[in-house]
Amino acid sequence: MLGGGRPDPAPERSVKGGPGVPRNVGIIMDGNGRWAERRLLPRAAGHRAGVKVLEPVLKAAGEAGVGSLVLYAFSTENWARPEAEVDTLMRLFLETAQDKVPELAEKGVRIRFVGRRNLLPLDVRESMDAAERTTSEADKLDVYIALNYGGRSEIVDATRRIIADGLAPEEVDEATFGRYLYAPEIPEIDLLIRTSGEQRISNFLLWQVAYAELYITETLWPDFSGEEFNRAIESFASRSRRRGGV
Repeated sequence: MLGGGRPDPAPERSVKGGPGVPRNVGIIMDGNGRWAERRLLPRAAGHRAGVKVLEPVLKAAGEAGVGSLVLYAFSTENWARPEAEVDTLMRLFLETAQDKVPELAEKGVRIRFVGRRNLLPLDVRESMDAAERTTSEADKLDVYIALNYGGRSEIVDATRRIIADGLAPEEVDEATFGRYLYAPEIPEIDLLIRTSGEQRISNFLLWQVAYAELYITETLWPDFSGEEFNRAIESFASRSRRRGGV
């Protein structure tokens, strides 16, 4: 729910994950620009190379039994990048949506978007709506794409909707607040993967990563692979998750 009014109940989705397998994985896909610069290529080449990684990663996630992925594609801060690079990213999104969405639907991948849609170009918003419609019946893997997304913005927008709905303070607990997030049905993040070696969350899913396990790799996103995704799953499986307990 992105407008006013009490949020609708989150749609029921199959629960995957299990012993040693994260139910929901977030990925900060970082390093496209550096990958291109190291090869004396324009940054756009890095972004195009990054798109090619998605197919093997989605395949690995599905085979591992992961229930959903949340991919950080474009943040609210990314508008500060050079205009030409932003335009390239928007064109690349449109091309990818046109070329890949029907294939993803056939493979059982359900696409949803989270973020502030109203600031995106009209043709991008139309492609987002079309992708969600095309894949709405898919049930093998949920993929959420964070586009014009910021964790702080999501919390602010949820708070605004709660106030607009006139909820009294005593009516607001964690469960209530969660229902006002962009996609309330997203499970909390079990495993957060960040490529390129940067050791920060970068305003990604601040509410949902409260107890996430972190996997940080020096690998730049265009060099990431299904094999390394599986190594991240293995790392997750080896950890003891006490969530504040003993």
